[in-house]
Amino acid sequence: MLGIPFMPIKTPITVAHGDGIGPEIMNATLQILEGAGAALEIETIEIGEKVYLRGNTAGIEPSSWESLLRTKVFLKAPITTPQGGGFKSLNVTTRKTLGQYANVRPCVSYHPFIDTKHPNMDVVIVRENEEDLYAGIEYQLTPEVTSCIKLISRPGSEKIVRYAFEYARRHNRRKVTCFMKDNIMKMTDGLFHKVFDEIGAEYPDIQKEAWIVDIGAAKMADTPEAFDVIVMPNLYGDILSDVAAQIAGSVGLAGSANIGDKCAMFEAIHGSAPRRAGQNLANPSGLLLGAVLMLVHINQPEVAERVHNAWLRTIEDGIHTYDVFTEGISTQKVGTKEFAAAVVARMGQKPNTLKPVSYAHRGESAAAPQAAAAASPNVETRGIDVFVLWPSRNPNQLAETVSQLAGGGLSLQMIDNRGVKVWPAGRAETFCTDSFRCRFIAEGAAAMPALIGLLGRVAEAGIEIAATQTLRTFNGQAGFTLAQGQ
Repeated sequence: MLGIPFMPIKTPITVAHGDGIGPEIMNATLQILEGAGAALEIETIEIGEKVYLRGNTAGIEPSSWESLLRTKVFLKAPITTPQGGGFKSLNVTTRKTLGQYANVRPCVSYHPFIDTKHPNMDVVIVRENEEDLYAGIEYQLTPEVTSCIKLISRPGSEKIVRYAFEYARRHNRRKVTCFMKDNIMKMTDGLFHKVFDEIGAEYPDIQKEAWIVDIGAAKMADTPEAFDVIVMPNLYGDILSDVAAQIAGSVGLAGSANIGDKCAMFEAIHGSAPRRAGQNLANPSGLLLGAVLMLVHINQPEVAERVHNAWLRTIEDGIHTYDVFTEGISTQKVGTKEFAAAVVARMGQKPNTLKPVSYAHRGESAAAPQAAAAASPNVETRGIDVFVLWPSRNPNQLAETVSQLAGGGLSLQMIDNRGVKVWPAGRAETFCTDSFRCRFIAEGAAAMPALIGLLGRVAEAGIEIAATQTLRTFNGQAGFTLAQGQ
């Protein structure tokens, strides 16, 4: 039929305006997306500080979850999580609840228009998003000692490593690097490294390398052009993606995608900056570039390309907010609203000096096939670690007491304090807290009733048990590490 204009099908998305500078930068971002012709059907939800302060420790209402599960796409401004008081991070909760296992953070320099020591930096951090220390499983064991459990799983490692290689292949990246710390955490980070090597072998077209995270971070800060895609566990990825964004030019310029098999969330990597709220100062670029990643994800690559190139042209023209304004480089210092208007005014233009972007054929592919489940290993119980409160801090006295409680085929093998062996043959120079780990080992397999009986005797002796950990072997390989000095 003639005379009827084509109306693109709008993609439903859920939008949260957030806290602090969040409402300002979200309004600017949505203005730019509208100016680029993005076909979006927006559902707005309230999350963050106001919800927390109503007594909701999760920071999100059930009706908001319903929106997220319906649209499966979440564009989120930064929020403020109240410190202490049992409030849980909504960012972490959302990522894990919706299975968003991959956090993708491009960190790019925009030399010579944004000040940087690294003119050629173009690094993508692919961060595992669901486990590691961010599982948030913490305990106070004794009056002096707290604990946080680091969880690294084979399925979680396989998903993120495979995603990193698929991302590199899809975006014509030449190399994937793994950062971990398996010289110390041989089982957790060791598993991550092992999975990286196994899956990397399936991608002969892509270079691969592994770095211990401390020297790798130093190399990235000094010579980021040596890297292309870096994949790493959750904590390292969170810290180093901020470092990478800052050395590229500014944390305020970095967007972030959180990708799952069914739902995705897009955001800036910076926080809510409440001190800058309501002043028309905030830079919306991080959230805007997160929205660009969203547009690619929802299969609107032409719009993503228009927005990104208009933003690059604005940066190139020296139209800068206060945080990246530099005398002699910038031409005009503008506020949040004025910056958004400048990007809209340059819609359809491309940069002259900076490299224009193209998002053709870069849509997010379906999840990479998962490896077949391995055969169940032969699991054998070998003993138990019993963490106890011992206020006197004397390991020899503790050993004399608990060794008499062994039985049922178990014997006291070792006592440590914060991972350092202090009995037998401990050193007087070793500082001890009030929390000790007593390791009981059997000659062969240990029966569960024997472990329970041991715990009963320890409790009856008046020794306070802080925590326990069963010791097992898997296909004959120890599923536990030695203490330092053992």
